[in-house]
Amino acid sequence: MNPQRTALLTIDLQNDFLHPEGAYGRAGQSAPEIAALPARIAPLRDALVAAGGTYISAQFTLVPGRGGAPLISAHLKKLRPFLTKGDFSPGGFGHDLVDTLKPADFTIEKVAYSAFYQTRLEYILRAMGIDTLLVGGIVTNGGVASTLRDAHLRDIHTVMLSDGCAAFKTDVHEASLLSLGSVTRILTCAEATHEIGAAP
Repeated sequence: MNPQRTALLTIDLQNDFLHPEGAYGRAGQSAPEIAALPARIAPLRDALVAAGGTYISAQFTLVPGRGGAPLISAHLKKLRPFLTKGDFSPGGFGHDLVDTLKPADFTIEKVAYSAFYQTRLEYILRAMGIDTLLVGGIVTNGGVASTLRDAHLRDIHTVMLSDGCAAFKTDVHEASLLSLGSVTRILTCAEATHEIGAAP
């Protein structure tokens, strides 16, 4: 891969998902596999940026409505009834990228699973001349899978980071890796880092 035409894209690695004081942490919704992701991805991010590549953080967003209460889809409200005012709100602590991965070159606010849906991601990729995406984050079967499939439809080459993404259940993560093998290349973070270092 050509590092200068490559971007690392992380999905939803935010305080509200990962920090103990974030929305999910306060609700007791966590998993060790998810908590381990930032430290595992950081060396890859560092190698890519040092080689001239780009780091993009896509961050789940709950748009505040009148009075500050978030606009939440019925599906999400049923799935995560603990979400409340201030959670995943732009500019807030919970919405922010986790410290381990700061800073990102670009931040994408997303309101659904895919980082392409109603965002400026594709514009940034085209403007920067990026044709390859290394994708990690959470959850494997949700935001990661949807983003990879949308990139595939746009003829953007992707690499799924097998140990750079996670789900709340290991079997769901493994099943997602298997199903996505037809639309993306799959590497570990270490393998991707090695390829970046070996690039001419």
